[in-house]
Amino acid sequence: MLVDSHCHLDFPEFAAELDAVVARAKAAGVGLCVTIGTKMSSFPRVREVAEHFDNVWCSVGIHPHEAEGELLESAEPLTEAARHPKVVGIGETGLDYYYEHSPREAQQKNFRAHIAAARETGLPLIVHTRDADDDTILILREEMARGPFTGLIHCFTGTQALADAALEIGFSISVSGIATFKNSQALRDVIASVPLDRLLVETDAPYLAPVPVRGKRNEPAFVAHTAEVLARLKGLSTGALAAATTDNFFRLFTKVARPR
Repeated sequence: MLVDSHCHLDFPEFAAELDAVVARAKAAGVGLCVTIGTKMSSFPRVREVAEHFDNVWCSVGIHPHEAEGELLESAEPLTEAARHPKVVGIGETGLDYYYEHSPREAQQKNFRAHIAAARETGLPLIVHTRDADDDTILILREEMARGPFTGLIHCFTGTQALADAALEIGFSISVSGIATFKNSQALRDVIASVPLDRLLVETDAPYLAPVPVRGKRNEPAFVAHTAEVLARLKGLSTGALAAATTDNFFRLFTKVARPR
């Protein structure tokens, strides 16, 4: 079984055929998906999708793009939402200095509020970081010194320094379809250095469809293509890679019930 640890099934791209998308994932061996919160204002729909399917779970969070419009004064809205039995992670949150749709100060404030929520709930933190490696490392280290929490860097595209820092604090690294792209050899080199027991796979659907379906709307079934590339990178069979990344997922996302 594979797990798509990060997708966006509440997005309008899936509205017309959501049941079929989830069914295709299951047929492709993807036994479980986590649909990710990006705004508190849209969280009810995220939760609704998770409630509709036995094998779909969700997170609650505010994407750094949305930080200015949904600035948190405390972790309480996140911790309250996380009481729901289907909410298994905090985020996505973090820093995006590539687009800077929100001021850096707002992004950093929300990032720390999400970390507080992860610490309080015991749920893993789901980190988005782009062109912000130094500040991401700084904040994660500062906050870890204040009290432990778990988490991962999702859709990892960062430097070796970011990977090393994430591993040092006990985080995992999630690999998306970007790792399959022809021009991503530098990224594959970093991922090759990550211990097998710290790797997860994801789609970030509907974005970032992997080769050989690049350019299409991404969906959870396509995580199998990313897993194949990761297996070759690690010198494993696809079955062994699937087993390892799935075990890693359940070790990190402890609130998720493993299918029997």
